[in-house]
Amino acid sequence: MSVRRPNPLWRAALAERAEQPPLRSRQPLVWGEHVIGSVEADFFKPILHGATAPAREWLQAETDEAGRRWRLLGDATQALQGIAQALQQAGAARVVQHWRNEQLAVHDAAGRRIATVERGVVRPLGIATRAVHLVGQAPDGRLWVQQRALDKAFDPGLWDTLMGGMVSAADSVESALERETWEEAGIEIDQVQGLQRGGVVTLRKPSTDGADAGYVVEDVDWFHCTVPADMQPLNQDGEVAQFLLLEQADLLERLERDEFTTEAALVLLAALGFS
Repeated sequence: MSVRRPNPLWRAALAERAEQPPLRSRQPLVWGEHVIGSVEADFFKPILHGATAPAREWLQAETDEAGRRWRLLGDATQALQGIAQALQQAGAARVVQHWRNEQLAVHDAAGRRIATVERGVVRPLGIATRAVHLVGQAPDGRLWVQQRALDKAFDPGLWDTLMGGMVSAADSVESALERETWEEAGIEIDQVQGLQRGGVVTLRKPSTDGADAGYVVEDVDWFHCTVPADMQPLNQDGEVAQFLLLEQADLLERLERDEFTTEAALVLLAALGFS
């Protein structure tokens, strides 16, 4: 791919958006010797105080030389599930709003899977996640992009790559790529041409404002392919407003106007050769 170089000030601003400290101080969430996430200081208050205090079975506060931290007790998956359900029952706004009945994998620092967790609590708990994106290029060099549905919980109405989705606990990156490409674009992965892994982009940033603000810790595996000329993306899950096929110059202009999600902008810049 060949296109003019992006505005360096915009590139610097994008990099800054992708790597931001939390809005407020956060305390580590640990299991065994593993730090698996982080929370704001008072986040667990609704489920640790009061008559029932349901989370005491799975969670305790402790202090080490670095300060206060929160320890999961017992089996990590059971503890996270108990905490998630207690937060949902307590009406924690972000948890209730984003509850998906979908499990995501929890890994240690070496990448070993140690638990699973409800998707709706990963941002408030600062647990690292993994996502997959697909950059789809037409044979003439134009690029397919999608506009996120206006009722999406995150980044409604912004533009995205041809496909972007989370890797669930039941998925590998490859199976998530296949499933999400069908759900979002109506394309079977074996119908595309020249599918290749492009690389990984990372996000470390606040997910929202508010008293129970979450923190995004995410690695995004991205792939590149050619979509045959006679193939038109067609959304299957109601999460895409529309698709467009853009010249690379037009795409870069839209990127510089911040019409795309942060992760999509990082992926598309890398695909254009500006990683």
